[in-house]
Amino acid sequence: MRHCYDTEDMALKLFDLAGAEDNRGFSPYCWRVKMALRHKNLSAETVPWRFTEKDAIAFSGQQLVPVLVDGETVVSDSWEIARYLERKYKDEPSLFGGASGEGTALFVKFWCEDMLHPAMMHTIVTDIYARLHDKDKTYFRETREARWGCSLESFALPPAESVSLLRIALAPLRAMLQRQPFIAGAQPMFADYIVLGAFDVVVEAARARRSGLSVARTPIGRLRRICAPGCRI
Repeated sequence: MRHCYDTEDMALKLFDLAGAEDNRGFSPYCWRVKMALRHKNLSAETVPWRFTEKDAIAFSGQQLVPVLVDGETVVSDSWEIARYLERKYKDEPSLFGGASGEGTALFVKFWCEDMLHPAMMHTIVTDIYARLHDKDKTYFRETREARWGCSLESFALPPAESVSLLRIALAPLRAMLQRQPFIAGAQPMFADYIVLGAFDVVVEAARARRSGLSVARTPIGRLRRICAPGCRI
């Protein structure tokens, strides 16, 4: 958390990763924050940001979004933003429901980032590349190919194989949502938004209708309709 952002407008601002169109955000981390803000009955000005615009968020002391500006306070990282909102806006609905709920959400965060996101990327990496602003495409290709040790096209698995991997990764979540309405229990909280952020960006917006993977009539689809109606990238 930093206190060095100089602005005349002290309203909440969220720097959000955008694709070719300003209103096409596709970061699961940013979507988590958007749903957390909605949960807290807060609104924020969305500032479209792209991979190659590092200077625009230099004030945050790092190079990634989401970045939330709340008056003179600057918070980066979706998890830290959620914890900040929980502390700052105590009178609004809780994102965690206490320390045990925060612990559960932390587990969901690491499960989602270590298991679910990689399975999804095998499914939609070329779709993401196609939706990027032209000025970001070289950066995205070079950084991801260096990370994975292969081309984007090689990393993208055939639909049947990638969907199979994704179904395996989702099995515990499907089983859970058949027994209770939300990951957090009776009501959605930040743990739910962590998972939903990935789905709003990845599955529904990219290959779902073309690959045979559909979540619309599953417990996960119900979760999306309740927690994030109208979300789109």
